[in-house]
Amino acid sequence: MSVHPPRPGFRASRETSTPVRVSFEFFPPKTEAMEEALWASIKRLEPLGPAFVSVTYGAGGSTRERTHATVKRMLEETPLRPAAHLTCVSATRAEVDDVIRAYFDVGVRHIVALRGDPAGGIGTRYEPHPEGYASTADLIGGIKAVGDFEVSVSAYPEKHPESESVAADIDVLRQKVEAGATRAITQFFFDNDTYFRYLDKVRAAGIDIPIVPGILPVQNFRQTAAFAARTGAHVPAWLAQRFDGLDDDVETRRLIAAAVAAEQVVDLVDRGVTDIHFYTMNRADLVYAICHLLGLRPRADRQQAAA
Repeated sequence: MSVHPPRPGFRASRETSTPVRVSFEFFPPKTEAMEEALWASIKRLEPLGPAFVSVTYGAGGSTRERTHATVKRMLEETPLRPAAHLTCVSATRAEVDDVIRAYFDVGVRHIVALRGDPAGGIGTRYEPHPEGYASTADLIGGIKAVGDFEVSVSAYPEKHPESESVAADIDVLRQKVEAGATRAITQFFFDNDTYFRYLDKVRAAGIDIPIVPGILPVQNFRQTAAFAARTGAHVPAWLAQRFDGLDDDVETRRLIAAAVAAEQVVDLVDRGVTDIHFYTMNRADLVYAICHLLGLRPRADRQQAAA
């Protein structure tokens, strides 16, 4: 059953003895204004006590210095546990190893290992650097050789755009696990049944690491639909209908976005999911509201309540 319409018994808030763990993804800022927006979002979400936060790494390492600076500042100024993204596309092993060592030296102990998009963009053929890591599994081996890192990887409920089948894609995931990955975070999806069907296939293949659903709250439907088309994520007709006619109505879009995301995450939790990863797009308010609906409260509030 899709998350539309809501499952019987859907509720907009929940109480449970099993706490939901959340994590957040941010991307490094390009401008001073974006820098201010990023850190306002980090400060807003920090009190919720995420299990970790991740910081993305641009194609071909294009945000290498900004990613490193963002992660370093998180470690110095917040209690957050940053996980730095790392790709191996268009880079030699020596260059990638330098980045890994730089992360280790500033205190990073968690890396999200990704092969990276082809240098020519999504849809073009991936060509490993002749002196680089050939695959994500190969990259994980390099990470583990440098230091004792926790390694998370990606997973694709609707298969990676370059994979010939879901089975082949799951075999790639198996290789990542055998190389040392201990968690997979999924590409975003909008139909929860898609996630659970994929999870069943992963478990049937003997892969037992956590498969954390990645959730993308829809901030702008047109942009989300375009991104989904490039990454192979299906956008259900019912989702398009909910945002129909709202291109110029920002406030109503926000309300609809909150309702859609709330339905999805509460349904996931009601069906046994205990960890959720949010692609924040460096915007905190919608993600914060969803976390509130899941029962998460700022640590200060919980401490006051306990007192």
